[in-house]
Amino acid sequence: MNLWQSFLRLEIVTVYGLTPTETAIFLAKFPDENTFKSNREVADGGITEENSDILIDPENVRRQMWTIYNERFCPTENREGFLGCNDRSSQRKDAAFLDWLKPQYLKWRSSQRSAFSTGDRTPVISSNPFIPQTGRIDYPQLFFGREREIKQVFEVLNNNGSVALIGEEGIGKSSLLSAICQQAENLLLSPRQPIYLDLNEVRDEDDFYTALCEEVGIPKSNGYMFTRALKNYRVLLAIDNIGRMSWEGFTRQVRDHLRGLADRQEASLKLIVAASEPLDRLFNDSQDEVKTSPFSGIFQQENIKPWAATIARAFIETRLAMTSVRFTDEEISQLVQESGGHPRRLMQLCYQNYARYVEDVK
Repeated sequence: MNLWQSFLRLEIVTVYGLTPTETAIFLAKFPDENTFKSNREVADGGITEENSDILIDPENVRRQMWTIYNERFCPTENREGFLGCNDRSSQRKDAAFLDWLKPQYLKWRSSQRSAFSTGDRTPVISSNPFIPQTGRIDYPQLFFGREREIKQVFEVLNNNGSVALIGEEGIGKSSLLSAICQQAENLLLSPRQPIYLDLNEVRDEDDFYTALCEEVGIPKSNGYMFTRALKNYRVLLAIDNIGRMSWEGFTRQVRDHLRGLADRQEASLKLIVAASEPLDRLFNDSQDEVKTSPFSGIFQQENIKPWAATIARAFIETRLAMTSVRFTDEEISQLVQESGGHPRRLMQLCYQNYARYVEDVK
């Protein structure tokens, strides 16, 4: 996967909500920043291997491109779009669309470069692009992949649901949670104020309400007064490390309260939380003869799994694209296999491999 195709997948496909079939045809239609193919060329050339089961012919391509232009890329109140989306389908329309994409690509490529550069210089060989090795990734230009997960999360949120991201330590839940908050302005159909809270940074229930009120911009309160103060707000609350609510310092009442605020059609609060194990295991709430957790039934669980091999390879190639170093195909295959597609392990292994290249140069 080249840098242009990475841009299309990460910045365009996700934001504009293309389906897997549309994505495959879209990527084949615009293989690089200077080329667009006719519908027949796309059909004759086939599409990517992972989508080889899609029936492809010129008429199917034409119908799919009509949907892509007229339904996916038309401007809306909350999102910039392609102004020529309703023009008659033609090569001129394809060319105009490619011209619309190019400035966005250049801006994205520049942001990728700046993430690893010193000042305005292209990164030198000693600047290891596989950073940070641990911790949450907050910078959009460093976040990679998870298009499917992001799309599914916003489908749930836009249908008035709440989401629980479940996955092992280091799989990327915190980074994904941060990315969702950053993309909420473009992908939420009904605007909400995104707020990210990491429970590793609060001591107890009182500290939680203090932090939440400060982020929302309302006077410190809890219980009924908090509900009343929140009445005129619409908030997307992203809670990282939600498992800490099972620790000393937190009571069942705070989770009852959050459920009451979120479990309504036009709720002031929508929740997206991250945990290392399913919520029904974290919060079984069997005490006091109560058998049902306050969080039971309000979350759609999204299991965060390791990257597929194609995504892991694309990650390595994208990070290396702004350097003069290139790993061999054999090295990349070994890194992907050793990491099992686990993002943190892959990052650490790639960091070490890149460091060996630098040492050899010295």
